[in-house]
Amino acid sequence: MTPATLPKELDGKVVLPSDPRYRLLRSTYTRVSRPAMVVLPQSVTDVVVALRYARDSGLPIAVRSGGHGLSGRSSNDGGVVIDLSGLNEVRVLDRKTRLVRVGVGARWAEVAQALKPAGLAISSGDHGNVGVGGLATAGGVGWLVRDYGLTIDHVRAAEVVLADGRVVRTDAEHEPDLFWTVRGAGAGVGIVTAFEIEATELRDITVAQLTLAVDPDGSTLTRWAEHLARAPRQLSTAAMLMSHGRQAILSLTAVYAGTDAGRVRGAVMPLRKIGALLDQTQQSASHAALVSTAHLHPNLGQQPTDTTNGLLPTMTPDVARAITAAVTGPRPALMQLRSVGGAVNDVAADATAYAHRHSTVLVVGTVFPPHDRTTLDHIWRPIGAYTRGAYANFESRLDAAAFRRFYPGATGDRVLAMWRHHDPDGIFRSTLYPGTLS
Repeated sequence: MTPATLPKELDGKVVLPSDPRYRLLRSTYTRVSRPAMVVLPQSVTDVVVALRYARDSGLPIAVRSGGHGLSGRSSNDGGVVIDLSGLNEVRVLDRKTRLVRVGVGARWAEVAQALKPAGLAISSGDHGNVGVGGLATAGGVGWLVRDYGLTIDHVRAAEVVLADGRVVRTDAEHEPDLFWTVRGAGAGVGIVTAFEIEATELRDITVAQLTLAVDPDGSTLTRWAEHLARAPRQLSTAAMLMSHGRQAILSLTAVYAGTDAGRVRGAVMPLRKIGALLDQTQQSASHAALVSTAHLHPNLGQQPTDTTNGLLPTMTPDVARAITAAVTGPRPALMQLRSVGGAVNDVAADATAYAHRHSTVLVVGTVFPPHDRTTLDHIWRPIGAYTRGAYANFESRLDAAAFRRFYPGATGDRVLAMWRHHDPDGIFRSTLYPGTLS
């Protein structure tokens, strides 16, 4: 395969292994890959040409918006990677309705920075280097999740290149079944190239960083969940639970959508009492400071991990003990806890392809080399027994069982039907779930 065999439309837009740029483009954040080429489209037309070329060549196809995905499926070995980073427009279409057009190749740091002067924000990933497309086709659990909901809950339209090369606009009135699928399971129907998203009015937030010792019986975690269940929706939290010797430590980030001192105090103060407080800081900042442009970096496979997750309707004492034990055992994992109640629960379970509207807690387990998936499975088993579903973006093993955890029951049946309808040859689902979904 040589550049001479490539369509003229892709001249200057293909990176081969001999290109100095290849080292910076071949991999994801969690996996070192060796694709035959990386295509860098600059327009939707380029995406269509790249997709047609990859299909005609019989090469595996990976689609990348950012490359932070834990599964590593936004690259491959020996195939074509369609890197959408050139489709990174961020533009306010209508300030009155807060409607924003966002290209899928933008990183969320770029989105936040572009919206900051207008006093707008979109709740997105928790790291500025995360790409728009991968997150906004699967869900979107961000720093404002309890107040704003999932990112997909505010998608008002999408532009999609289907497997046959057609470009369609989908919204509630045009291709409504496709619109349903794009919001939660979009990676399997085609290549989304842009979204129209309704932002929220937000200038400044308050961020509290708390470090707490965790009670061995897990009661610190139940107190955390109990407070979030009655706290104002403006409060969202994410926490890392890790071992410190034989002690579990909770590093908690609490984000309040606003800066009113009294309301912030009432929301955050109880969190300081859920365990022995070891350290604390608090400051006001813009939303853009949370997903900072300082986060932007190339993805070089620098953080190999094995990760899984599950959603909980509530944090019971039994599961709290199991999570705490996973951190303090002989082969400890890093556990993350995220609040996903509030506005997330307002949406009907069948309104989008993300069906888990009963959940209030997302728990994520991760191990790092030399530990592997076998270790993680052993650690996760006591926790997984309590979970009810999972979130696609925090899973490194994509197989048929994982698909059904992401898309349970009738939701999964509908997702598969839509994937097969729009991609009958399975070029996208075979990349996502190789050999597992017919």
